[in-house]
Amino acid sequence: MIVGMSNAVNLTDGLDGLAIMPTAMVAGALGIFATSGNSIFANYLAIPAIPQAGELLVFCGALGGAGSDSFGSTPIRRRSSWAISARWRSGAALGVVAIIVRQEIVAL
Repeated sequence: MIVGMSNAVNLTDGLDGLAIMPTAMVAGALGIFATSGNSIFANYLAIPAIPQAGELLVFCGALGGAGSDSFGSTPIRRRSSWAISARWRSGAALGVVAIIVRQEIVAL
C-alpha cells in the first residue's frame, strides 16, 4: 500500500506536475476518517472506531493545508518546493495514514 501510493503520486506528478491537489484532497478525506477516534462520531458515520486515531486529523490537515498553499504559488516556486523526494514522502504518508485508519480503498 505504501509503495503503491508513493509510486502513484510520483507518476501523477510526472505526468502533469500537479499532483499536489489530489494529494491534498485525499489527505482531507483520510482526515475525516481519522476522526474515528471519537466513538460517537464513528458510530454516526458507521465506520470502525480506532482509538488514538484522532491525532492523525492534525497531520492530514497540515498535509492538505500545505498542498493548498503550494498549489496557489507560482509555477517556478511550486516546482522547486515539490521535488521528487516530496512526491515520494507525501505518497508514503498517505499510504501510512490509510493503513492506520483502515480505509485503504479511499486512498486508491
